[in-house]
Amino acid sequence: MSEINSIVKIISDFIWNNILLFALLGVGIFLSIKLRFPQLTRLFPSIAKLVRDIRNKVTVKEGAMTPFQSLATAVAAQVGTGNIVGVATAIAAGGPGAAFWMLISAFFGMSTIFSEAVLAQVYREEEDGELVGGPAYYIRNGLKSNWLAIIFAVLCIISLGIVGIMVQSNSIVTSLSDAVGLSKPFITVGLAALVGVILTGGMGRIASFSEKVVPVMAFAYILGSLIIILLNLNILLPSLKMIIVGAFTPQAIGGGVLGITIREASRYGLARGLFSNEAGMGSTPHSHAVAINDHPAEQGFIAMIGVFISTFIICMSTAMVNMLSGSYNANIPAGEMAKDAVLMTQNGFASSFGNFGAIFLSVSLSSFALTTIVGWYFFAESNVKFLGGNHRGLITGFKIVAIAFLIAGPWLDADTIWNLADLFMGAMALPNIIALFVLSGLTKKLLQHYDHYKKTGEVLPLPTLDSGSRKPKSKK
Repeated sequence: MSEINSIVKIISDFIWNNILLFALLGVGIFLSIKLRFPQLTRLFPSIAKLVRDIRNKVTVKEGAMTPFQSLATAVAAQVGTGNIVGVATAIAAGGPGAAFWMLISAFFGMSTIFSEAVLAQVYREEEDGELVGGPAYYIRNGLKSNWLAIIFAVLCIISLGIVGIMVQSNSIVTSLSDAVGLSKPFITVGLAALVGVILTGGMGRIASFSEKVVPVMAFAYILGSLIIILLNLNILLPSLKMIIVGAFTPQAIGGGVLGITIREASRYGLARGLFSNEAGMGSTPHSHAVAINDHPAEQGFIAMIGVFISTFIICMSTAMVNMLSGSYNANIPAGEMAKDAVLMTQNGFASSFGNFGAIFLSVSLSSFALTTIVGWYFFAESNVKFLGGNHRGLITGFKIVAIAFLIAGPWLDADTIWNLADLFMGAMALPNIIALFVLSGLTKKLLQHYDHYKKTGEVLPLPTLDSGSRKPKSKK
């Protein structure tokens, strides 16, 4: 297993260090400039609109989601072990400065995820009364590249529906077993049963589960983190200084002794930031594609909220807990990174709340991982439908496969499956990045179309790549 892990890590590191970091950050910067930084001007008005929709109890037909349900499902997938394990790993391996680079990835990632959501809305389709969409659909219908769409769909199924589910189940079972002393088989069977019940309810049950569980778990974790920050306000500014200094001159805070460089700080921060908020990865567009909204651009604004919640709030909560509680440890052995990173954050909560803190962290991690399993399964299933159609037997078979890998996850080496997740998610992102770049002109036209409508009230047909005279095939 160690040899396989080494090979996977070498390939994964090559893809991330030499291709993906530049491609994901680059497309985020490119789209931010081209779209005139929507994350600066559109984010908070979209939050206000979302709150109004929730208050007014907006509903939609069966086979679709409300904007809030789509956001909750996206956040369910975005907020997972990456927000705890991934963040702790990033600052352990890349120093405190990695937290700064996580925020940079999220800032530019908002423009990326805006584009993903808009294109997913425009090129979605309807099958047997259910809306379906995602990168595979806008690659096939927008880029006119069926083979690239198939490659994306296959990689998405493997990375999210198989490897990704194993990562999350491994974290749940390991964390609960260590925190409360339950046996691994008992937790695994219970987890498989719970996930099975949720998945058998289809899109409606997944949406209902997400909109009820995600706000509660996010609020509880943020509140716990905020209490730790308030208890350690006297060292808040020095900790923030360490993050800023560590981003550009890690040697000034011990990086020279530990061998941490700016490259490593940025690599771990950007990679884990992108892994946690999934901007550009091609995952969350599947939930935004099935939302009913007045205009594709409005769903793009909703998508940006997910990145803000995932990275700016929850990831930074984890980073600050580690820094302020004194649990930050820069000497974790490379082979024990995934396991010890959990313990590092767990110790941070335990230092303030005692045994309750350790249990709270374990329950939070398990809740995050559970919602991610549900979200990632939904995304993978969308690609199963893309490849084979919405056939009951096919979908049932995939549910069984996903649960089988969920059961296998806790018995595999954590570092190995984390490296596999990095590898396949990285590979999955590449076709999506190509599509976002090529279709960026259409994304800009759609944003301009929205602004024209809001300014004048004039309802024009949605633009396409070649003209503004006809509606896309998949227009709702």
